Amino acid sequence: MSSSASVTRPGRLLTQNREMRAIGVWNWTLPALAARLPDGRTQVTCPAASACARICYARNGTYLFPAVKAKHTANLAYVLEDLPGWEAAMISELSAPRLAGKFIRVHDAGDFFSDAYTLAWCRVMRACPQVTFYAYTKEVRRFKRLIEPGPPENFLWVYSYGGREDSFIDPDRDRVADVFPDEDAITEAPEWSSQEASDLLAVLGPRLVGVPANRIPQFLKRMGGRRLSEWQAEIDAERAHRRQRHLRLAPNDPSAPAPTPEARASVNDAERHAA
Repeated sequence: MSSSASVTRPGRLLTQNREMRAIGVWNWTLPALAARLPDGRTQVTCPAASACARICYARNGTYLFPAVKAKHTANLAYVLEDLPGWEAAMISELSAPRLAGKFIRVHDAGDFFSDAYTLAWCRVMRACPQVTFYAYTKEVRRFKRLIEPGPPENFLWVYSYGGREDSFIDPDRDRVADVFPDEDAITEAPEWSSQEASDLLAVLGPRLVGVPANRIPQFLKRMGGRRLSEWQAEIDAERAHRRQRHLRLAPNDPSAPAPTPEARASVNDAERHAA
């Protein structure tokens, strides 16, 4: 690990985009999926990403502007090179009177990519009871192991479909979000409630959270009218078929039908974009 003196510390850790400003929420953001650091290392920031990588809003538009990418990469470098320093700086910034009573969204992009980073956030949350933190995450196994047994009282989270750990989500118990093709598709699913009116509904509204897909033409084409959970199920089935074929286990098992060409294409695309 490099010395903390080598780290370029962002002047401010928390930001607000236009959507978050409208509802009074502040963000902490990392690069989406992975980033190349100034010293040449590559750090994965969304280890459980899969189908979601193909329609990630944080790999499009303003997120690709050089200044924005540099800011997010600087955030990541700070965490990796000086986690205690980042933790102290985050607590100090959150202690500002203007943030008392506010909501902080952890990760407008990126995820809880390691145990050490996740536990550092827990310490920050416990040190800052005057604010409420929330997050979407695909790190289901990490959360069930580290967070669920004793979560900070001011931390709310929602598991989101579309990752490699979808099978560990319990839809009968967990708060869970799924991306739908559009708002009409959510309305047609009576058990699901949209968070379109406010991102805070993801953690304050009903337990099953419908998220309308971003209206980005190439992303909508890739979704093909499916919910993200449905797309991920196709990918998981294809991966299982490949493993079975590779290990020569039960090749004629009728419970493991050969995947469709569409499913093969989905898993190939998802794996390429998540790499």
